[in-house]
Amino acid sequence: MRNLDATFSALSDATRRAILSRLATGEATVMELARPFAMSQPAVSRHLRVLEEAGLITRRVDGAKRHCRLAAHSISEIDQWLDVLRKALEKNYDRLDRVLAFQAQVRKENP
Repeated sequence: MRNLDATFSALSDATRRAILSRLATGEATVMELARPFAMSQPAVSRHLRVLEEAGLITRRVDGAKRHCRLAAHSISEIDQWLDVLRKALEKNYDRLDRVLAFQAQVRKENP
């Protein structure tokens, strides 16, 4: 798994999350990604570099255009990590359900 610190650091910025949301609809050029933001193209490029270094996007050059897309493997790595947490929480909730069911049974038997 890639460095999760870099991944979550990249995700901590609202602009980068917005860029990822846009890329979820399909590949886009740097200029297309920069359009909705009140910032320069170099500033957007810095955000893209952070996303690329975190492994969240890939970039390719086609002549003068630079195209970006989501890196699917990185999203699945995040999901795998989150799945570990989900499973731990499910175990905790299952234990809590058993405790509550036991307490309800005791109350039912001893009114």
